[in-house]
Amino acid sequence: MLCILAGGLLNRYLIKPGHLAGIPMSETSAWLKKYELSHTDLRYPTLYWAAVPAVVVGTVGVLWSLPVPDEFYEISPLLNWGSAFLMVSVVYYFIISLSLAIGMLPFMLGVAAVQVWLDESPFSLLRVSLGLLSAGVLGLWLGRRQNGGLAAVVADLQMMMIGPAWLLSVLYKRLRIPI
Repeated sequence: MLCILAGGLLNRYLIKPGHLAGIPMSETSAWLKKYELSHTDLRYPTLYWAAVPAVVVGTVGVLWSLPVPDEFYEISPLLNWGSAFLMVSVVYYFIISLSLAIGMLPFMLGVAAVQVWLDESPFSLLRVSLGLLSAGVLGLWLGRRQNGGLAAVVADLQMMMIGPAWLLSVLYKRLRIPI
């Protein structure tokens, strides 16, 4: 349900993949170009780029802490809404680009490792995740304060899993690795 809602919002409010400025392109190129065009003049880029992983880790942590059916635990003690979200994200990365997916695997495994560590630590996974998510959203807003404001932050949240992939694509371009 959440995926259908997010997909509908993306199609309604954002440029559709493959049709950026009327130029046909691959879905990967369209998403990355859309993200790049909306992030060319950040007010505080360092703060913004620290906020992107905080939002991802916080969101996954909130999902990780939600109650799951007993059947999930019977399959694996690590299967929950957060790990399912990460698995779906990885599958999506493999669909759009093999090289981006391979490059994103360490990040995704790192996010999962943080969740496992937090879940087993004396800290409250939900509280830490909500704190990271709040700090991340505040960082997104401050980073774009004079450039789009709250509407831009909402768009960033809709595309939160494209942000890390876009950052990786910038590195790939510098290293001349094809996307």
